[in-house]
Amino acid sequence: MDGFRTILKVFMNQKTALGYSFMALLTMGGERVFSLVAFRCPCSNENFRYGLVFLFSPAFVLLVIGYFLNSKTWKLFTGCWVNPRKIFPRGNICRFFYVFGQITLNALVAPVMWLSVALLNGTFYECAMSGLKNPAYLHAVCHSKSAKCFEELHKVACDKSSMPFSESDELKRTLQAQSQILGWCVIVTTALISLLTTCCASCQSKVSHLQLKFWRVYMEKEKEQLEQIFELYATKLSERNLKCFFENKEPEAIPLPAFQAWEDASQLYSFSSSKQHYSTIHRLVEEGQKNINEERETMLDAADRREIP
Repeated sequence: MDGFRTILKVFMNQKTALGYSFMALLTMGGERVFSLVAFRCPCSNENFRYGLVFLFSPAFVLLVIGYFLNSKTWKLFTGCWVNPRKIFPRGNICRFFYVFGQITLNALVAPVMWLSVALLNGTFYECAMSGLKNPAYLHAVCHSKSAKCFEELHKVACDKSSMPFSESDELKRTLQAQSQILGWCVIVTTALISLLTTCCASCQSKVSHLQLKFWRVYMEKEKEQLEQIFELYATKLSERNLKCFFENKEPEAIPLPAFQAWEDASQLYSFSSSKQHYSTIHRLVEEGQKNINEERETMLDAADRREIP
């Protein structure tokens, strides 16, 4: 039993690394399925566009999914049309770009993995670049090759060219080598950017390493318990409402946060070095609901030109 707990603890401590490893395996599997099942290089003048679509379209889809699955995205943008001050607060307009940059960096993990795996495999790049009609590129690739190389390079990816096998095979190896070089460049560049970003964030951290570790643990626990509380109170409220509806009874009071409390708790958290609050809810519980004495903002309804408070 103790051994099982030790293994479980190791997995829980390394869940981020395991998550990225699982994502990498899914990316490699997805790329392999695309290559074998869906991808068919046309071996025509459409090679370039067709190859680039398969190379970048899945990466774009993964980027969009990354935005969708990040809870910070919805905390940042929910209600921004009604109240633009949510994303551009007074005196801190740059905060939006900082938070959106964090969201984008997290969303880029899966697309970068796809590009890395696809380029290392070389299938999509080989098809795309064999259809590129740029004269400088053709001269660089077909240097010291027969004249047919300039005319039939797009057929190399399908092994349909009339060039000698040695030339055709060398061209395929050249295109695959270029793809793999680009793939390793993407991996190395991403690793360096990740290292520099992490180092800069750590160097500019306003809290110590141990407190930051405690903060992460607290955020995980708060998130887990918040889901449980949502389910508990939603169940209690739905049960009460259905019971009162079918039995024609007066509803008993179930305390729930006020509208403004929901609004305040939904804001993205900003750290303050003067007070040790580890989340927006923690700050609200410690300080209570703040009475905001700012000027009352209004927006103009374009339909009937009246003010909406």
